[in-house]
Amino acid sequence: MWQTATSGPLLPPTTLTLPAGRMAPAVTRLLFLQLVLGPTLVMDIKMQIGSRNFYTLSIDYPRVNYPKGFRGYCNGLMSYMRGKMQNSDCPKIHYVIHAPWKAIQKFCKYSDSFCENYNEYCTLTQDSLPITVCSLSHQQPPTSCYYNSTLTNQKLYLLCSRKYEADPIGIAGLYSGI
Repeated sequence: MWQTATSGPLLPPTTLTLPAGRMAPAVTRLLFLQLVLGPTLVMDIKMQIGSRNFYTLSIDYPRVNYPKGFRGYCNGLMSYMRGKMQNSDCPKIHYVIHAPWKAIQKFCKYSDSFCENYNEYCTLTQDSLPITVCSLSHQQPPTSCYYNSTLTNQKLYLLCSRKYEADPIGIAGLYSGI
């Protein structure tokens, strides 16, 4: 018969035994960093996701040209957008910027305003940018999403991920200039 020697009772797998000496201070520092930096890391990830979604869904540079038989720029784009967001609802309006990322990103380097309606920092672009406005057509069956396209060149209100050195994360609307 085989016998196994044990030096005491078995510990449950969730119990951590630390040897005396160097290991305890290292674990203490790790726990401290998780408590202090944890919320910052979560916010950073949230901002990165917001920036990536903005880039994917709101920037089309250079502008895609769909084939002639297609039902229009906005119908193709909004179909892609609804699939990417995994949402079958038809958004009423969506803005697409036709400019390079760097040309858009520079406007969020310093955001002097906080837009309470969006709970985000925001800024007005100093330059006009080429934009397609996709607006939901009112003359459509209730189960379909058909869009009208308007190509314009305007300033817009960008939502930014923070006050300084931020990335754009959304578009609040167009500047009317009135």
